[in-house]
Amino acid sequence: MSQSQSQQQTISLTGIVDQTQFDKRLDQVLADLFPEYSRSKLKEWILAGFVKVDDEVVTVARQKMQGDEQIDIHAVIAVQVLNTPQNIELDIVFEDEHVLVINKPAGLVVHPGAGNADGTVLNALLAHHPEIENIPRAGIVHRLDKDTTGLMVVAKTLIAQTYLVEQLQTRVMSREYEALVMGTMVAGGFVDEPIGRHPTKRTSMAVRATGKEATTHYRIKEKFRAHTHLRLKLESGRTHQIRVHMAHIRHPLVGDQLYGGRPRMPKAASEAFMQALRNFKRQALHAAQLSFAHPITEDWLTFNAPLPDDFVQLLEDVRADTDIHGIAED
Repeated sequence: MSQSQSQQQTISLTGIVDQTQFDKRLDQVLADLFPEYSRSKLKEWILAGFVKVDDEVVTVARQKMQGDEQIDIHAVIAVQVLNTPQNIELDIVFEDEHVLVINKPAGLVVHPGAGNADGTVLNALLAHHPEIENIPRAGIVHRLDKDTTGLMVVAKTLIAQTYLVEQLQTRVMSREYEALVMGTMVAGGFVDEPIGRHPTKRTSMAVRATGKEATTHYRIKEKFRAHTHLRLKLESGRTHQIRVHMAHIRHPLVGDQLYGGRPRMPKAASEAFMQALRNFKRQALHAAQLSFAHPITEDWLTFNAPLPDDFVQLLEDVRADTDIHGIAED
């Protein structure tokens, strides 16, 4: 069964113009940065004054870009949200009659919404297990960002969903992540700062005094000369929590175009290494471990997902750069 509804949604998009896009028109650059939107829609937003280049509104589609500009788009769109079964392959780590654990790839959105009316985890779940349409949010207990990879648990029954959501809210459920961040960190620690909606960028989050409490613990897995590989554990589960907290302490995630700002290139880095960093166009974040009590048997279950290939290659690249230049003494 398919259900369709129209929603008005405010979207905010942020991107950095690559050096390889030097002398390209603004509308061409936007088409490269945001391929999920049509060229005609992007041009419409330019003409309507919804596009900023380095915080200046630009309404000329043919304006040439120089490289490294920050692009911000704030627009209102009508989106048709389709809750319909779609034959989308899921990487299933565990499944029984009550729960489903999947390893989500990068680029797959969890829920339909602006820019992604369908083709989501929810659509895939409806095809994989049609009865799940009777469960709120198709049994989805927690989300991962579109470009974050790793483990998610889904409830196949209402009883299972109720119990798993309770574990999430009471922090019984354990979620650990791996991330590569900018800068060399000295030691592990934690960030205990409230997170709320950004005051002007409505799809972004920020550390705010009026936000909800949020705590992120982190420890160092490996140090590099200009980056740090971290293992992180959430006490809470706010939207974009790790990304916001790491940016707040000035160690944003590699590839995070929303919270990381302009890419920072290490001194004396090779052109090949700089290009590897530029080419990693998603936040370097992976949900590596998920633990919870089974909602029926109450057995404690722990699942692990290996780093995806692009993350592994990124670590190899930063490791090779460190082997060449070494790590400065603390």
